[in-house]
Amino acid sequence: MMAATVIASGQRPFSFPARPKFLNSISPSPSRHHQPYKDGRTWSSIPLSLSTQTSVDLRTIACHAARRKPNTASTIPSSSVEGEDTIRRVLQVALWTAEAVYILWLFLLPYAPGDPVWAISSDTVNSLVGLSLNFFFILPFMNVVGIHLLEAPVLHPVSEGLFNFVIGWTLMFAPLLYTDCKRDRYKWSLDVLWGLQMFLTNTFLIPYMAIRLNEADTDSPTKRSQLGTVMVNGAPIVGLIGGAVCLISALWALFGRMDGDFGSIADRWQYLLSYLGSERLAYAFIWDICLYTVFQPWLIGDNLQIIQKSKVDIVNYLRFIPAVGLIAYLLSLEPKEE
Repeated sequence: MMAATVIASGQRPFSFPARPKFLNSISPSPSRHHQPYKDGRTWSSIPLSLSTQTSVDLRTIACHAARRKPNTASTIPSSSVEGEDTIRRVLQVALWTAEAVYILWLFLLPYAPGDPVWAISSDTVNSLVGLSLNFFFILPFMNVVGIHLLEAPVLHPVSEGLFNFVIGWTLMFAPLLYTDCKRDRYKWSLDVLWGLQMFLTNTFLIPYMAIRLNEADTDSPTKRSQLGTVMVNGAPIVGLIGGAVCLISALWALFGRMDGDFGSIADRWQYLLSYLGSERLAYAFIWDICLYTVFQPWLIGDNLQIIQKSKVDIVNYLRFIPAVGLIAYLLSLEPKEE
């Protein structure tokens, strides 16, 4: 349209100037990307690719970077970080306070039911030895089928059921501790911790729960011990054994030794109340059950990422049910290789 206007007006149309003659003698040099090699190829014809070793090195660097502690100060508001740190400190103070109360009230002070450790009676010692011999009801069942290598002590089925229920639940805590994502913050042996918890007293679990709340100070996770590897690989078996012991313990307390003079279910309930009010060992078991009821959903909730994806929802729901939630966790475990 503009050209038509120019022609109509009689003006000479504009044209670009011709290339100066002195430039015709200069030939443009090829770009460095197209400069030929000795074999005739150019840079643009050579495929650019990373070697396998370079790729592996890059993945290694990426994995190492992923394990680094994130700079929360630049990604999370300072008020949120301070709030989480305050909650963590409050929980640690509460746990260490609970540990002090546990030791003082159950072991040292004479105010709780039964005798303290420094004044333990011979009846309590004999009861503890008898309960230990009837561990997991192995001896009683051996005697029932006619195997009498050692005679099982005859104790009240309620005390046997309570003892073995707590021990069966403690057994199932082993794979849970060895798969805890924060276990590396505990700098001592988990084997010793769980052994003391299983065969001596459950008071050692409270400090672990407090120490695991410390800030992480290492990038690389600690390798599991042989016991930890066995417990993790055999977690479903541990769950079935522990769950079976807990179930048998409850049934044994209600119906065990029916041929003895232990009364009906109502009589056994009355015995349980009197047992808890007069025996320090039974009183401590109730404390352990209460602590396990709190620690079980806490630990499982922090480790749902290693549960089979199809079972995360059901485990997340069942974790609040004592013992049952831990059985579900062990049966659904899908730990990552270390």
